[in-house]
Amino acid sequence: MAVLNCGMSLSAQADQVTIGSKQFTENIIIAEIVTRVLNYQGLAAEHKKGLGGTRILWGALVQGEIDIYPEYTGTLSQELLAGAQSSDLQQLQAALSAYGISMSAPLGFNNSYVLGMRGQTADGLKISTITDLRRYPELRFGFSNEFMSRADGWPGLRDRYQLRQSHVTGLDHDLAYRGLMQGQLDVIDLYATDAEIAYYGIQPLHDDQDYFPGYLAVILYRQSLAVEYPEIPEVLRSLGGRIAADRMSAMNAEVKLKGLSEQGVAAAYLNDEFGMKTAVRDIKILDALLRNTLDHLWLVLISLTAAIMAGIPLGVIAARHRRTGRIVLSAAGIIQT
Repeated sequence: MAVLNCGMSLSAQADQVTIGSKQFTENIIIAEIVTRVLNYQGLAAEHKKGLGGTRILWGALVQGEIDIYPEYTGTLSQELLAGAQSSDLQQLQAALSAYGISMSAPLGFNNSYVLGMRGQTADGLKISTITDLRRYPELRFGFSNEFMSRADGWPGLRDRYQLRQSHVTGLDHDLAYRGLMQGQLDVIDLYATDAEIAYYGIQPLHDDQDYFPGYLAVILYRQSLAVEYPEIPEVLRSLGGRIAADRMSAMNAEVKLKGLSEQGVAAAYLNDEFGMKTAVRDIKILDALLRNTLDHLWLVLISLTAAIMAGIPLGVIAARHRRTGRIVLSAAGIIQT
C-alpha cells in the first residue's frame, strides 16, 4: 500500500498538477481516482474533465498543457505509436520516452473494443462472431466517431473481415446505445467494461480473427513531472493491478445507470481499496441547473452587450446615409442567416 506512504514531501511543492480525461465515463472515473490520490498525498492536483478524444489528450500531454491522463495500451500501439506492440510494455515505454512520456503499470483490466448486437437479433440471425456479419450486408452499423477514423477502428476492421455493409454511421457513443435499443441500428462498437452490455442484454461478437489488440488501462505522465515530484511515479505504480474488470464495470454502471457522480464513485473506490477517505462535493440537479443557467445568462449578456455596442452606431449611420444603410442591412441579413 505504497500509495499511503509517500505523501510527506509532496506537500512542499506549490505548483499544481493537471490531470486530463477523455469524454467518456470510465476515463473520467480513473482520472478522478488519480486526482484524489494525489490530493490525499498533499499535492495540489486538478482534474480537467472530458477534454476531448485521444488526439486532443495526447497532444495536450506532449505539449505540457496537462501532466497526466489515463490511456490504453492498444490505443498507444495502434493510434499514437504506430508499430509498437501493445503486449510488449517495455517497447511501449521506450516509444513513449521519445516524447518525454512515461507509463504506469497496467491498472488491472483490459478494456478492448468489442462489436455488439441486441441478444435477440444475434440469436435470430445466428450471429456469434464478427465473421458472421459478412452474411448480412444490409445490417446497419453505428460506431463512435473516434472508432470511425482510428487506425484500429472501422477502416482496418472492415478490411480484415471483408465486411460489405454500406449503412455505417458515426455518432456519439451513448447515442449508439440508444439507436441499438430502439431498433435503429443493428451493430455498434462497445468497450469491454461498458455497464450497458449486461444491463441491456447486448451480445458481444467474438473477434475470431484477433483484430483488436489488448487495451490495458495505464496512466501516462510527463517525465519532467517525475523530476519535479519524484514520489508521483511511485504513487501511480501503487494503483497497478488494483482495478479489476468487474469493479471497473460496476463503477461505470454506478455513474451511467444509477446516476451517481464520477467523484463519488472514485471516492468510494479509494475508501474500499485503500481506506482513503476523500471529500465529495455532491452536485445536485438543481445546483447544476442553476450553474448552467448562470453560465447561459452570462454568455447572453456578453453577446447582447456586443450587439448593442455595434448595433446602435451602425443604426445611426444607416439612418443618416442611405447607401451605407443598404450595405449594413445586407451584411446584417447575411450574418443572421
